[in-house]
Amino acid sequence: MAATTKLDAVNTMLSAIGEAPVNSLSSGLVEAEIAETILNTTNREVQSHGWHFNTEYKKSYAQDTDGYIVIGTDVLRADATLEQDGKDLVQRGTKMYDRKNHTFVIGASTNLDVVVELNFEDLPEVAKRYITLKSTRVFQDRVVGSGTLHDFQREDEERAYFELKQFDKATDDANIFDNYDVFSIIDRQGRRTV
Repeated sequence: MAATTKLDAVNTMLSAIGEAPVNSLSSGLVEAEIAETILNTTNREVQSHGWHFNTEYKKSYAQDTDGYIVIGTDVLRADATLEQDGKDLVQRGTKMYDRKNHTFVIGASTNLDVVVELNFEDLPEVAKRYITLKSTRVFQDRVVGSGTLHDFQREDEERAYFELKQFDKATDDANIFDNYDVFSIIDRQGRRTV
């Protein structure tokens, strides 16, 4: 079985309102264009949460000639997890901003933890399924507005979300020491009370 494409997802959405499938995303059908817009929005929203498959840790970014750290337009979230050289870096638009010194001029290369927006076709199948089902519910709610269909689609969406979370947990290779609560217990040292 072939992987789900964006066209497959749009046709799933169209079938939820009783519309015939289209042969291409540029079919000219208004409902197909609305479906694709909702799919794109939902895709970005779901990926912005940051999953194991679209998060990169300590990715190196070089400064440009003006001293700015410019991140790509595909970066949904960026964070310098630790304060570096007296700088508190946060994302503002497509550049990093030093909150402590109130400037975009960082003046050095830095490592960032980033959440990257992947193309729909590059997502794991379980993520495509959840995004498709969530988009289908939103699309149906906006176009038809049936409470009964909403309830059925909501159940499918919740099941797909659970499967996505299970997949994410299974692939993130975490261990008990990655959890701060566990680490704080293990790291305890005998402290004298006064």
